Amino acid sequence: MDPFARVPLGGTDVTVTRLGMGLAPIGGLYAAVGDRTAAAAVDEAWRRGVRFFDTAPLYGAGLSEQRAGAALRGRPPQSADPDGFTIATKVGRRIQTPGQGRLSPTATEGGDGMWAESRGDAVWDFSAEGVRESHRESLERLGLERVDILHLHDPDEHFPQALAEALPVLAELRRAGTVRAVSAGMNQSAMLTEFARTGQFDCFLLAGRYSLLDQSGLGDLLPECHRRGISVIIGGVYNSGILAAPVPGATFGYRPASPKMLARAQAMERVCARYDVPLRAAALQFPWGHPAVASVLVGMRSPEEAADAAAMARVVIPGALWRDLSAAWLLDPEVPVP
Repeated sequence: MDPFARVPLGGTDVTVTRLGMGLAPIGGLYAAVGDRTAAAAVDEAWRRGVRFFDTAPLYGAGLSEQRAGAALRGRPPQSADPDGFTIATKVGRRIQTPGQGRLSPTATEGGDGMWAESRGDAVWDFSAEGVRESHRESLERLGLERVDILHLHDPDEHFPQALAEALPVLAELRRAGTVRAVSAGMNQSAMLTEFARTGQFDCFLLAGRYSLLDQSGLGDLLPECHRRGISVIIGGVYNSGILAAPVPGATFGYRPASPKMLARAQAMERVCARYDVPLRAAALQFPWGHPAVASVLVGMRSPEEAADAAAMARVVIPGALWRDLSAAWLLDPEVPVP
């Protein structure tokens, strides 16, 4: 499978490369990234063939969007050029900068140590006006007139408001042409499945729930989307690190992995080693086996990480490797594989 082939999202005319670049790291996720390194990471991903980029206001309190806009400036969007870039951003968390005054009575998410370069707090806001303003602010930071994909960002505790207020605005923006595809991005599949049943979504971003270690999205979301013709973008294929390097101290779901989970990942790594395939290559390519999956997002904070992701996406994985994982009961034999 060509990782840089373009595939359509749902019934839209938006296309994405099968490998996409997650832009949380260039917003300073856990560690600072300089402007030059951020730009060089995007440049390297582009040079390798990546044309799909996913950001959010939350990532560094707008820093990721600003850096993405600067790095992509001068390059054509996919709406104007079939080989141009496709960009996604999110709504549901607006940025409150110092001295701005309170945006909303809802709780903020600042100061949790995730964003080394954060310049403000993220404020939950799935109100109709909040979504419109968040979209407008994102366009300003990106320097664009429209975004290709707009996700509702982690509405777990805000489902009624997201459904009643935010979703109609996304549909309105799609009709106006400033959004080309409507989506929601979450770390759980159950609520995304409920969203799918509304018939209003073109695609979804599912993070961490369709990986070599966690296929819970296969129980509800993926078959529902396949039936409805909704595309799924998969993030978190390394489950926050354990499937990139299953060493003591590795994290699963951003927490220390349990001994049982670590042992399982290490067993997978041994199977992969018999075929000279890095575990991270198998982890990255695994979601492509499901027909509902359009793209896999990998976070890249440097040119080296961009080059590595592109290389892992190109590794040829023999069918025998997947069969050996199933034979060792490390992977359900019924799970589709590439």
